[in-house]
Amino acid sequence: MADKITLNYTGADILAALRRLHAGLGSAGLRPALAEIGEELAESTRQRFSAGRAPDGEPWAENEMSTLLGKRGAKPLINSGLLAEQIFWRLAGDGVEIGSAHIYAGTQQFGAEKGQYGRTARGAPIPWGDIPARPFLGLSAADEQAVLGILGDYIAELAGGGEIRGWK
Repeated sequence: MADKITLNYTGADILAALRRLHAGLGSAGLRPALAEIGEELAESTRQRFSAGRAPDGEPWAENEMSTLLGKRGAKPLINSGLLAEQIFWRLAGDGVEIGSAHIYAGTQQFGAEKGQYGRTARGAPIPWGDIPARPFLGLSAADEQAVLGILGDYIAELAGGGEIRGWK
C-alpha cells in the first residue's frame, strides 16, 4: 500500500459555509453534503486528464521524446488511463478526501528527480529521468464555485426548514 499524501484545502469561503452547515446539522448531518462534494470533485479531477491541466488551469508539462517512444498517446498521464479512471473519494471525519491509490500518483502530482527513489538491482536510477510535477489533485476556481453551490443549497434547505437532501 502506498503512503498517504494529504493536501488540505483552506479556502475561507468554503470553510465558512461548512462551519455554518455544521452548526445547523452537526457532524453526521454534513455527510450527505460531503458525499455530494466528493462525487463532484472526483469527476472534476477525472476530467482534468483529458484537458491536461492542473487545478489552477496551468497546462501539464509535455512528455519528453523518450517518454513518447514508449507510449500509446502524446498527452501526459494518459498512457493506460488507469490513474484517471481510478480517482476516488471517501468521507474522512468531518471532511472528504479525493485521491488515487496508485503507487505513482504522488510522483505525478509532485514530480520526482532522476534517482530520487534509489536504484534497480542493476544500478539504473529510479526514476530513470526527471519527472515534472503534473498536479491533478486540488480545487480549481470552478470546483470552488461548485462546492459553494452544493453547500449553499444545503444551507438554504436548512434555513427554509425543508428536508435536507439525503436526510429523512
